[in-house]
Amino acid sequence: MPAKLTPLVFDYHPGASQVVDNGHTVQVLVGPGNYLIADGDKYQLIQFHFHHPSEDAIEGKHFDMELHMVHKDADGNLALVAILLSDGKANPLVQMGWDNVPTEKEKVKTLTTPLDPKEILPATEGYYSFAGSLTTPPCTEGVRWFVMQSPLDISVHQEQSFAALYPNNSRPIQPRNGRTVEASR
Repeated sequence: MPAKLTPLVFDYHPGASQVVDNGHTVQVLVGPGNYLIADGDKYQLIQFHFHHPSEDAIEGKHFDMELHMVHKDADGNLALVAILLSDGKANPLVQMGWDNVPTEKEKVKTLTTPLDPKEILPATEGYYSFAGSLTTPPCTEGVRWFVMQSPLDISVHQEQSFAALYPNNSRPIQPRNGRTVEASR
């Protein structure tokens, strides 16, 4: 449903980051100082991780992969920004993550080059918003979701590299159960 949603404000900056294969996905741990502001609420970016195939669909269309940017406010409330990924051109930020995945699960590798989370954001700012839960156990409720309307490119090779580790680490789409999905105009 189209709605008058306020623009999301991404206050992201280059900084130190780490990569870990946590046994469920490839996760990039982001240093402090990166924020999402949604409706005046400020959430710090903690990490982002990947799912194959996408967990969200737009008008019934699934995408090759999905990236989840996990944010937390001062009270511990979560907000997730989902970015859909489609096969196309190689994505340099995704490649930086792939190039640094530790060979052992749960081992952390520090990136030698500062990572700028802003580089993973789509150029267009439209998004869908809904209340939901985490998609991995314990599937905590009360999460604010923002799914960006424009997908980003990743190469087929990048998708296949992740799929070799995790061929299907996605939660199926859940019933709406009366929830409203709003779309920015």
